[in-house]
Amino acid sequence: MERTIETIKRDIGRLFKTDPHIHVNVTMRHPKVSVRNEPAQIIGMYPNFFQIEERGNGYTRRHTLQYNDVLMGRVEILELAQKE
Repeated sequence: MERTIETIKRDIGRLFKTDPHIHVNVTMRHPKVSVRNEPAQIIGMYPNFFQIEERGNGYTRRHTLQYNDVLMGRVEILELAQKE
């Protein structure tokens, strides 16, 4: 099945409603974010982005991520990757 922004929004929305606790891989340059298989929680969904909170290295950090980042592979939600 071809991934689109709409299918990504739908899948993330389903996780947000049923079980917002996820594991993520994030590799972005601007802003510089590098997260590998960290537990996180989806804390908000908006029309153009979503927010997660992760506790890597003992610090709580919030990240605002775009759905396009998931489509382009800069953000990987492992629970969604297992379904494919």
